[in-house]
Amino acid sequence: MLVIVTGVSGTGKSTLGARIAERLRLPFFDADQFHPEANVAKMSAGHPLTDEDRIPWLQAMADQLLASEKTSGAVLTCSALKNSYREMLAVSPSIRWIHLTGDRDLIWERMSARQNHFMKAGMLDSQIALWEKPLTGYLLDIAGTPEQLLDESLNYLKSQPIKSSKTE
Repeated sequence: MLVIVTGVSGTGKSTLGARIAERLRLPFFDADQFHPEANVAKMSAGHPLTDEDRIPWLQAMADQLLASEKTSGAVLTCSALKNSYREMLAVSPSIRWIHLTGDRDLIWERMSARQNHFMKAGMLDSQIALWEKPLTGYLLDIAGTPEQLLDESLNYLKSQPIKSSKTE
């Protein structure tokens, strides 16, 4: 099973994704692991990435998803703000999408409390401006507790038919 958890920075993608991966006994990957150093430096300086900056990052994650599908699968967390970014990651029909959404002030509060993260709270508005409503997958409001979000996510995943990229 391949699961991708998306949303703007500060929605709790990494926390939820890691918990889903643990519960499903799947490898966990965070999009931050795939950024080229130039992207990290740009974001650390408070500058948003361009679509061109994101291409190698998205391709590296797509490659990881394809490799993971050959084994047991994986959980990946990634902002994937635009549908075009999600299309690059949609390398298999077995991918299940969970899109985290929430109140801007709640997200701002969470981002402001983080320390030592290259994505600064001041960049939240640029991410919200870029975000496009997903065409597929499950929209999950982050207002609940982490346990509620995990339970809701797992219930969604269980309710989905098993898909395979293998032809019969």
